[in-house]
Amino acid sequence: MTESSSTPGGNGPAIDSSMPHSARVWNYWLGGKDFYPVDRTIGDQVMQVFPDISQLARADRAFLGRAVRFLAGEAGIRQFLDIGTGLPTANNTHQVAQAIAPSSRIVYVDNDPLVLVHARALLTSTSEGACDYIDADMRDTATILSEAARTLDFSRPVALMMLGIVGQVPDSDQPEQIIRQLLEPMTSGSYLALSDGTNTSESFTTAVEAYNQSSANTYHPRSPAQLTGFFDGLKLISPGVVELNKWRPDATLFPDAGEVPGMGGVGRKP
Repeated sequence: MTESSSTPGGNGPAIDSSMPHSARVWNYWLGGKDFYPVDRTIGDQVMQVFPDISQLARADRAFLGRAVRFLAGEAGIRQFLDIGTGLPTANNTHQVAQAIAPSSRIVYVDNDPLVLVHARALLTSTSEGACDYIDADMRDTATILSEAARTLDFSRPVALMMLGIVGQVPDSDQPEQIIRQLLEPMTSGSYLALSDGTNTSESFTTAVEAYNQSSANTYHPRSPAQLTGFFDGLKLISPGVVELNKWRPDATLFPDAGEVPGMGGVGRKP
């Protein structure tokens, strides 16, 4: 595993390699290579308190794959708005969706400069489909929706993907309102796929507290009831909001990473 030493060229956004960033730490836990020593340091500190953090990262990535396979396959969705993209790894949203439906259109959103540097890797689409990238914070819903409209047709169903990202918003910023604002222009038959860490593990919660003391991006695990509440007004797809590896498991395609303090679900807009 190696640290990234790349820096954006030209007039690209500046990358602060002195502070850990959630996307880069997550990339480290997933076995990627796009991180700095500071990210590995905090990643190792978290693993000392909660050794299974890499399992949580893998379980969330596997949930993404299963959710997108359901949305593009069984639900027939051809448009995806993926907020909190993170750094490219295997089985990104566009790769899973376009493997099933090559005409799928995907818009990624993130606010990490290093993700922007790697955006070109994310934008490799099939000729039939399309990919775009928006540099924005999830709280800036107006910018996200207006720029996404260049690629997505909001008069047709869209899948809003919010995996492992809502936990980065404290309750004081009203994450439920952010979700509602993003879903509001989406037509009936659109979907929300959401996953996040839960406060059901004492060691995980302690590890998060240590992470928050050292990182510019704080994380806020929530209760299962709070995560389920983000789907208010939507029709939950079976089996509902459950532990990540219990949502439509498929050991053949996405191996079980073990029980983890994370939950996810998919809901349909009436």
